[in-house]
Amino acid sequence: MNRGPPSLLHCKTYNFSPRVPVHPSTEPTLKFQPDHLAGTNVVTRHGEGEVWIASTRFTGSVLVPWTGTVLPWRPTTPDELTAEDFEAVLALKPELVIFGSGSRIKFVNPALMRCLIDRRIGVETMDTAAACRTYNVLVTEGRCAVAALVVPGRSSG
Repeated sequence: MNRGPPSLLHCKTYNFSPRVPVHPSTEPTLKFQPDHLAGTNVVTRHGEGEVWIASTRFTGSVLVPWTGTVLPWRPTTPDELTAEDFEAVLALKPELVIFGSGSRIKFVNPALMRCLIDRRIGVETMDTAAACRTYNVLVTEGRCAVAALVVPGRSSG
């Protein structure tokens, strides 16, 4: 379903104090922002071993650009990351990268992200659940963000 371009909804508020008249030009309004911009990728749920982008389930690590095709990403743990993995992120031309390191936050060697750092592209590291939430907020604000999500497999047992 295409909702069309986002719009602002207005909700009137009223001042019930008899001493203060409400003038239409100064009447306060509330603005509501849409929770999704048409045409953008949104993480709709995540869990152990999976992440859902819109209505599509992915069972491995993914690169989620703000718009366009979601791509599989090679690493299954932060320890497997290489500089080439971040070159794949760079190819998506983000202004900001949200790196989800799995179930726990794990910082990677900055040398691996040198291609992004040299181009002054911001990289924020957090656990994958927090990265999904942060990515959604940024994309809803119209930012050109990429979520680089390490999605560890399900535990056996």
